[in-house]
Amino acid sequence: MHRLRSESTGISYLSNEAEDGPVVLCLHGFPDIPRTWVPLTEELRDGGYHVACPWLPGYAPSSLGGPFDAISLADEVLSLIDELSPNDPVRIVGHDWGSVIAQCAMAKSPARFRAAALLAVPHLLAFQANLEEHPRQLGRSAYMALFQLPFLSDGLVKLRNYAFVERLWRKWSPGFQPEEGYFDELKDCLRSSMPAPLHYYRALRWPKNVLAIRELMSAGPIEVPTIYLHGERDGCIGPEMTLGQEPHFSAMFEQVLLADAGHFVHLERPLEVNEAIASWFKSH
Repeated sequence: MHRLRSESTGISYLSNEAEDGPVVLCLHGFPDIPRTWVPLTEELRDGGYHVACPWLPGYAPSSLGGPFDAISLADEVLSLIDELSPNDPVRIVGHDWGSVIAQCAMAKSPARFRAAALLAVPHLLAFQANLEEHPRQLGRSAYMALFQLPFLSDGLVKLRNYAFVERLWRKWSPGFQPEEGYFDELKDCLRSSMPAPLHYYRALRWPKNVLAIRELMSAGPIEVPTIYLHGERDGCIGPEMTLGQEPHFSAMFEQVLLADAGHFVHLERPLEVNEAIASWFKSH
């Protein structure tokens, strides 16, 4: 993998050497980095795909300038797709915030996508509807409200060498520890990026941004063939939040729940996740 930069969008990304192959764009979440997709990249490389794994806007070395509302982020991703694959639709993978951005991008421009794999964050309208039936999720999502408090959350996240970030990983993926050096690379990225990654959450303070997402996602079901994967032990978003999302996808849709896996399901169960995604992409 080598690092490239899109000067028009300010997005930096890792790219494999199969640059003539069909494009797969892999979007990480919070708190994470493109390294999260190394196991999947190795799987897709064998299939001849050109895999691009960006640092999302707000994560150095990508631009830190914003805006960071989900619709604007989706627009930036669509612009990057136009650079990487101007003529052919792409396949997209999104985890956590990457899933949110991918959903918005597919809702806006479904013709730009051949297939999708979403992880850990279900369709946004399903998530919203399930909150009423499963209020326990409000407690799991309390960190989102915390991150909307400038200065306080900035200091808390940075405290004791980003111990808060490691606690989130432990809470969200119980019993899982990423490979040696992973947290060091993640923390280096956050040191160069803060507080931009938290502005994703602060954009949700503005009703117009939330309304724009709701209107976009309510315009119709996602028309892109999509596989959705979720860990049954996810401490960030409970598996019950995925209930009833099928009607929000009008093309082929498959949902996979993996036992003994948490929020970072693609790192905890890489063999199953990578095989499922590769098979889905091969079929679409």
